[in-house]
Amino acid sequence: MYLNPNKSILRKMLTSSMVTVLLGLCAVGLVISLFAKDYIVNSKSNEMIRQAKQVNLAIQDQTDPSDRFKEQLRFFDQAFDSRIWIFDLKGNIVTTSSKDEVNVGKVISADVINGVLSGEPAVWNQSEGFKEGMLSVAVPWGKDNDVYGGIVLHSPLKGMNETIAQLRETILWVTLLGIFFSFGVSSYFSWSITRPIQQIDKAAAKIAIGDYSERIQIDSKDEIGELATTINHMVEQIARVDLEKRQLNQMRHDFLANVSHELRTPLTAMRGFLEALQDGLIEEGARDRYYEILYNETLHMNRLVDDITDLMKLENKEIDLMWVAVDVQAMLSKLAFKFQPEAELRGTFIHCYEDDNSPQAHADPDRLEQILNNLIKNAVKFTENGTIELKAMAIPSEECVLITVTDTGIGISPEDQGLIWERFFKVERGRPVKHKGSSGLGLAIVRELVELHNGSIRVRSELGIGSAFEVRIPLYESRPYVQPVVSLASVG
Repeated sequence: MYLNPNKSILRKMLTSSMVTVLLGLCAVGLVISLFAKDYIVNSKSNEMIRQAKQVNLAIQDQTDPSDRFKEQLRFFDQAFDSRIWIFDLKGNIVTTSSKDEVNVGKVISADVINGVLSGEPAVWNQSEGFKEGMLSVAVPWGKDNDVYGGIVLHSPLKGMNETIAQLRETILWVTLLGIFFSFGVSSYFSWSITRPIQQIDKAAAKIAIGDYSERIQIDSKDEIGELATTINHMVEQIARVDLEKRQLNQMRHDFLANVSHELRTPLTAMRGFLEALQDGLIEEGARDRYYEILYNETLHMNRLVDDITDLMKLENKEIDLMWVAVDVQAMLSKLAFKFQPEAELRGTFIHCYEDDNSPQAHADPDRLEQILNNLIKNAVKFTENGTIELKAMAIPSEECVLITVTDTGIGISPEDQGLIWERFFKVERGRPVKHKGSSGLGLAIVRELVELHNGSIRVRSELGIGSAFEVRIPLYESRPYVQPVVSLASVG
């Protein structure tokens, strides 16, 4: 999945950048070269026209090519480094600045004659009569409105061509340097873009095989940096979802294993007892005891199925609460009365504290009773020769009713206190066999029901000292308090 060097973005970006820069520099160089040539020629032409006009000022009072006239032409020839021709109105060359008069008598082009006689300067390239090409200009020769002919200045094109060639050479070197510079810049920027893309590709390859530990380390604040940050967040979400999925699968596996175990144990015992009864291996006087065991095992299985059903309904949000005002004090008194006989068999006393203003909770009475029933049942089960205290009080500042179930039983270890709310978790370590046998679903159901009431529950416990479960349920404040139906301040 890693990037192929032959098809990498780096190569494409580098190639496209270099081609673009190369074409751009060539185009700019060509344009500059062409414009520079025209500029040089135009500048030289204007300069020669000014020089020709200066020659005219010097000879405008002379109409015949005398020796003094020729001396002046030779002076301007040397001063301007230009050959000078003088022609008459018919275009015939009457004299030149050269000592050899080889061009005297020749005729100037008719277009040049017509332009000059109309008062306009003329510019052209002259090669006839010279060993090399010349840039030529012509201006009228005369004074005021009197025109005697024309003045022609010739300047070698060689110097201008050399200047243009040097300019083109300079442009070429600048182009080459620009190519090298652009290559370096393009390489750096291409690398700065493709390097994080390669990191992203590497991370994506690991994600594809289920490895979510890879993170993209990119410090840039541009779009690629934002993309890397987004991908990192996405990987974290995927890792979290994958972890939750594995945990869910493990929970499902544990759930099925625990359910199978919880059902297999009583079923195995019942099968053994039934086979013994069926084969007549049990004496007549002992059969009642076996029937009682079978009956208790069916009750255990029934409770297990009911607990599983309740838990599934709670987790699937299939339970609707009937919200009413519940007299918590009366409910605690009723439950204390219910569990007192079982507690007395263990040498335990249940104390239910009354409040003059019996607090009322905003709750479903059946589900609240189920919560308290589970907590008190556990307290009775794990407390021998001790006490159990039941207390309810309103906390207006928190808008809740605080219900406390405190016992002096065997307690819960610190490492187990965070696990007791899990399904099928049983605090078995260090407990006598007679304390074992619960399904491990009671406190899981309690927590779900409390949270369904928008409440909270917590436990405080020490091994060998006891436990205290604190339940907070929303306070009902829309009606006055009522006296509890059952009042058991102290039972036993």
